[in-house]
Amino acid sequence: MPDHRSTLPRRAAPALAVLCLFTAAACSYGSQAKDEDTVKVAAGAKKTDGLDSVRIGYFPNLTHATALVGHQKGFFQKALGATKAKYATFNAGPSEIEALNSGSIDIGWIGPSPAINGFTKSRGKNLRIIGGSASGGVKLVVDPKKITSLKDVEGKKIATPQLGNTQDVAFLNWAAEQGWQVDPQSGKGDVTVVRSDNKVTPDAYKAGSIDGAWVPEPTASKLVAQGGKVLLDEKTLWPGGKFVITNIIVSQKFLAEHPKVVEAVLKVSVDTNKWINDHPDLAKAAANKQLAADAGKALPEDVLDPAWKSIDFTDDPLAATLGAEAEHAVKAGLLEKPDLSGIYDLSVLNKVLKAAGNSPVHDAGLGVR
Repeated sequence: MPDHRSTLPRRAAPALAVLCLFTAAACSYGSQAKDEDTVKVAAGAKKTDGLDSVRIGYFPNLTHATALVGHQKGFFQKALGATKAKYATFNAGPSEIEALNSGSIDIGWIGPSPAINGFTKSRGKNLRIIGGSASGGVKLVVDPKKITSLKDVEGKKIATPQLGNTQDVAFLNWAAEQGWQVDPQSGKGDVTVVRSDNKVTPDAYKAGSIDGAWVPEPTASKLVAQGGKVLLDEKTLWPGGKFVITNIIVSQKFLAEHPKVVEAVLKVSVDTNKWINDHPDLAKAAANKQLAADAGKALPEDVLDPAWKSIDFTDDPLAATLGAEAEHAVKAGLLEKPDLSGIYDLSVLNKVLKAAGNSPVHDAGLGVR
């Protein structure tokens, strides 16, 4: 299998080598893959596209709840018939991209950064974004004893998950709009940006080593449970309150060779999103149950409930916001302007949406032509 890990232009490559730009789950470090098959194949069921199995990748994170719920409820397996739905979970976007490149997974739920990074590094040859999954779920949470207004953020220490990830870029962009100067690499300036893994940010906040954090759920709600205050919801910075946090990707080879499987998985995604929106309490419980199975621990109610409410589940990939996020990274000096032409192929999704009586979604001019 050809190696698609080509490099970006020199100026961008060093940064991207250490960045997990725009990560859906705010990139925790490392990865952990595991394979599960908890739903029995129905007797007499036929294989989809003649395949024995399909490997589906996702993060054990609430922003990937479409995959969590689809797995927990057995929706994928039911749709695939005798083709077994197998699963692999990841803690970092680059690991999932490598798994897609190697054929270890076929389809994955992932954030905009790894999708942009993987597509760009392969010069547009290794993946397509084929659907949306979630929007929102990112907040600026602060210590109310130190920060009482947005202007008070100046001069404070604010954590973001990782150098150049989605939330890091969003915070740098917001800080620039306030007229503050911050060096994107060191994080030093009118406000200090502290790059902190989401797993340790609550402890850093509790210890007083940071004054706040621009983070995704459920980290934001964990900080609130510790006495933090939501100073800003990133939704308020986007038109209509919508911005991409999770997409669905597939390798171009798999899309070309197994369109029926891709259609089946996308139909499950659309149906699952509808089920989630129609049955939020049942869906929340199912997602948390699968999260406990994948991550070893369920979220407590005081974290789960507010985190769940802040995430919107949508089939629309919100392509225009993907382009805007890339522009913010370029503006911050963390990324050379990428060519994203052809990153989307929404033809199968729109076929599924049409069959369900829903309106088509758009690729903002970045789709396959």
